Amino acid sequence: MRRKLAAMTDGGDVCGDVFEEHRGRLFGIAYRILGTVSDAEDVLQDAWLAWRQAKGPVASPGAYLARTVTNLALNRLTSARARRETYVGPWLPEPLVAAPDVAEEVERAESVSLAMLVVLESLSPLERAVFVLREVFGYTHREIAADLGRSEAAVRQVARRARAHVAARRPRFDATDEERRRVTEEFLHAAVTGDVAGMMKLLAPDVTVWTDGGGKRRAALRPLHGADNAARWIAGVRTRIPEPGLRWATVNGRPGAVITSRGETDTVVVLEVSGGRVAQIHAVRNPDKLRHVSAGWQASW
Repeated sequence: MRRKLAAMTDGGDVCGDVFEEHRGRLFGIAYRILGTVSDAEDVLQDAWLAWRQAKGPVASPGAYLARTVTNLALNRLTSARARRETYVGPWLPEPLVAAPDVAEEVERAESVSLAMLVVLESLSPLERAVFVLREVFGYTHREIAADLGRSEAAVRQVARRARAHVAARRPRFDATDEERRRVTEEFLHAAVTGDVAGMMKLLAPDVTVWTDGGGKRRAALRPLHGADNAARWIAGVRTRIPEPGLRWATVNGRPGAVITSRGETDTVVVLEVSGGRVAQIHAVRNPDKLRHVSAGWQASW
């Protein structure tokens, strides 16, 4: 989809140049509201078409496009939430996977982490949109009110409610980037090589594991709690992955990895680290959520 959209905006036309100028922010808004790469790209496609068809000059292209993307994402999220109610097992966002040395600045990276996006799933669609626009991208309450067709007072109330909800559930971890990367690499190396003792050494006693297979790949039907449960489950799945390989990556702003099977993408995994140990594990195995992840990497571990 991104290649298709890029092709449509090629050619140096002013309309396409303006859209490209704002594309990064627009994708960031759509992805944080929706939690899926595919839906976010579809929203950008629809926003591009609306932008091309806009009649007359637009005073503030950035504001117009942000408003268009926000409302398109809200409409799509409403129907998506109904589908997620019947999802098999835990639902996790589609991961954003980049090279290991690619990351957003700290605040933006935190807002796009899988742990944070899971928290945002517990907000209502309106709360989620307001939180993303206000807390992540810094739009004023007045601007958000204009975008959503609400009063400024109503938006302020929604913003306070969403902020309090997120603050109460937001996971906080004390690891530095260097420690997070070290623990991640040591733990995942142990996981892929079947070293249960190595995993146990690095797992926090109260670790929680979320695995998303969508009913299409082996995954736990509910979150797993405790180091012993986590290590046993990971070791069991590892034995069912033919010719496992590991490729380090940045996953939603965090150190993570793509686990391959016979050279094809099998799982994207990212850890949260606290006190030098693994506190949370998010593993996305549903192949529908991994279509945008390059599968041609050579395993390295």
